[in-house]
Amino acid sequence: MSIDPTESIAEILGEPSELGFDPATRNYKCRFIAATCTKRSTASEHPYPICTLSKRNGAPVCVCPKRFYEIDFLKDVVEHAWPGPKPSHPRIAREVQMKGFGNVDFVIADTPDGKTINQFLSVELQAIDITGSVRDAYDAILTGEMLDKKKSYGFNWKNVYKRYINQLISKGYYHHHWGTKIIAVIQDEVYNYVCNDAEFMRTSDISSPNVNIIFMSYRFELDGAGRYKPILDKVEGTHHSNLQNAVLYKKALSRDEFCNKITDALSR
Repeated sequence: MSIDPTESIAEILGEPSELGFDPATRNYKCRFIAATCTKRSTASEHPYPICTLSKRNGAPVCVCPKRFYEIDFLKDVVEHAWPGPKPSHPRIAREVQMKGFGNVDFVIADTPDGKTINQFLSVELQAIDITGSVRDAYDAILTGEMLDKKKSYGFNWKNVYKRYINQLISKGYYHHHWGTKIIAVIQDEVYNYVCNDAEFMRTSDISSPNVNIIFMSYRFELDGAGRYKPILDKVEGTHHSNLQNAVLYKKALSRDEFCNKITDALSR
C-alpha cells in the first residue's frame, strides 16, 4: 500500500507540502522570519523546515512557533487585546530577556516620547511538540516518493502543561506584580485542549483586574491562494492563580485504578 507523505506534513517553509518540493532550492529561507529556517534535526546538517502537521480531520497543527510570525501582532494586540486606552506610540521589542524571569518573544510597549515606557504587554508564542517522527515523510516529499506505510506520530499534549502552561503561570505572576498582562498566542487546537482538560475562569473582559493572562487563539484557514492563514478566533483572559489551581487540582484519578496498575507491576 502506498501512502502519500503529504498526508502527514501540511506545510514546509510556509507552503502547502507537495511531492518533489525541495526547500534547498529556496536556500531554506522562511518567509515568516525572512531568514534561514532555525529548526534543526539530528538526522541532517540542513534545516528541518516543517511548519505544521496534519491531524486526522485534515486541520494543520503548528509545530514551529515561528509560523505565528505571519500574524500582525502590533495590529491584533492593540485592536483586540490592549486593556484600557489605546497606546499612542506602540512599538515592538523582540526577544526580551531578564535573569530570573526568562524571556518572552515580544513586548509591545507604549512609548509616547520614544523612550519612556508607559503600558506594555508581553507576547508569548506557543507551538506543540510531537511524539514519534515524521522524518521519513519529510525525506519522501523531497525525493517525490510514496511511503509504504502510514507514519505514526502524535501531538505531545501533556508537554503543553509541563512546559508552556507552567511558564505562563510563572510569568503571569510577575506581570501581576508589574501591573500589566502577558498575552499567550496559541493555536485553537491547543487552546481547546487546555480548556477542556482543566476548567479555569475565562472572561472576555480583558481589562478586568482579575485578568493578567490573555489568550489569543488562532485557527488556520485556507485562503484563495491555497495557503493556510492564521485567523484570530478567540480573545479570553484569566488570572495566573486560576490557571494554576485548575492545573494542580483537577479531578483526582481513581485510587482503585492505580492499585490495579500496582498489581500489574508486581506480577511482572
